Amino acid sequence: MKKLLLASAAVAWALTGSAWADINIATAGPMTGQYASFGAQMKAGAEQAVEDINAAGGVNGEMLSLTIGDDACDPKQAVAVANQMAGDGVVFMAGHFCSGSSIPSSAVYADEGIVQISPASTNPKFTDERPNPDGGTYRVCGRDDQQGATAGAYLAANFGDKNIAIIHDKTAYGKGLADETLAAMKAAGKDETLYEAYTAGEKDYTALVSKLKAENIGVLYVGGYHTEAGLMKRQMVEQGMDTMLISGDALVTDEYWAITGDAGNGTLMTFSPDPRNAAGAADLVEKFRAKGIEPEGYVLYTYAAIQAWAQAATTAGSTDYDAVNEALNSGTFDTVLGTLSFDDKGDVSLPGYVFYEWKDGSYAEM
Repeated sequence: MKKLLLASAAVAWALTGSAWADINIATAGPMTGQYASFGAQMKAGAEQAVEDINAAGGVNGEMLSLTIGDDACDPKQAVAVANQMAGDGVVFMAGHFCSGSSIPSSAVYADEGIVQISPASTNPKFTDERPNPDGGTYRVCGRDDQQGATAGAYLAANFGDKNIAIIHDKTAYGKGLADETLAAMKAAGKDETLYEAYTAGEKDYTALVSKLKAENIGVLYVGGYHTEAGLMKRQMVEQGMDTMLISGDALVTDEYWAITGDAGNGTLMTFSPDPRNAAGAADLVEKFRAKGIEPEGYVLYTYAAIQAWAQAATTAGSTDYDAVNEALNSGTFDTVLGTLSFDDKGDVSLPGYVFYEWKDGSYAEM
């Protein structure tokens, strides 16, 4: 029994980063499944944030512990995770990743008095229809109506002489982004040649690629994730097509290039200004790299979400739901992304979207 207790204590230490953790916070996302690379980004950002905050004395003198939830980007599983977090006494959720997970789980968090700040969920409904109009639901990333406006205007301005196809994976994120992009493109005077849905998770998109080829599609806009987009791009090249692929922020993972190889050259995507280049981020970026972690995509967004909550809790002098909401609604927060605040919907004040290009295995702002 003594050995068992000692082993349990060692596990608790490893999980929390502190022997005396008093405040339980969490992150949740696709820790498994085809989008697990994004779950890994969130986990890395959350673990480093908890480590750094605890090293600086914690929040109001109490140490943080971190619980990791796996929703696999499945709405039902996300709700189950949210209920589990409530049962575990979590007071703050830095998640989820997919909008289709964050939106239904937000109702649970609001009912249970758990503050939620998503690092990555971009569907407008997440904040436009948040369960508690006075707070509780926030994000440190942009919105798809912003992202779609940027993409749609770019498509109309630069590819007016091309046949453009816009497709989506039927998810809250993918369809929402595709629809916002299409609306902005049409408003700028360019009509689509093709608009349709595809099934996520398939390995063979030959039929879709053949249809694109028959329609002489010069630009393919994908409302969806890197796994499917990468396969489409590779299979288009295999069929001798030079069609440009353009997508959104779900391509900000090195795994996209692992799928496409050189076929991915020239792929464009929208994402917020690279957080690795933010003022004051250099030391933290080097800390991640020293651990063998490249802080791409949503690593630093997850870190910043926890920073904002911790500063709000410090201002409130408590982790109480209403007190922290009041601090989040009225305060400004110094984060790795820069100084930020939240509007009356819970949306962040940070800059919107820019274009990136994939080239020779990496992506950079254009």
